[in-house]
Amino acid sequence: MEQKITVSDSELEILEVLWAAGNALNAGEIRSALDAHKNWERTTVLTLIQRLVKKGALLQDYTPCIAREEYVRAETRNFVEKFFKGRSRNLAAALVDSEALTRKDIEELRDYFNQNL
Repeated sequence: MEQKITVSDSELEILEVLWAAGNALNAGEIRSALDAHKNWERTTVLTLIQRLVKKGALLQDYTPCIAREEYVRAETRNFVEKFFKGRSRNLAAALVDSEALTRKDIEELRDYFNQNL
């Protein structure tokens, strides 16, 4: 059975930095990468890193244990299951009903489905 890793928004920001880097970074490098939009103290970054290690999302050398694409796929499945009873069609209908999709978005999705199914 696949292990489900659940992370907070703040922990996800740490993972995003590491995924973007493509390799392990130390805590200082992670903090520097976050400085552009976060003003977190060193201890905050270290706490978030340790939580990710404890959850099995990071190795001790701060290498992510899961690829970003894999994490996004799992979170998407969880979201569809939780809010749309596992039906992707219900998600698509909700997007159309909420006017979150433009006509161009719908055309691009149609083209994508036609090319990939």
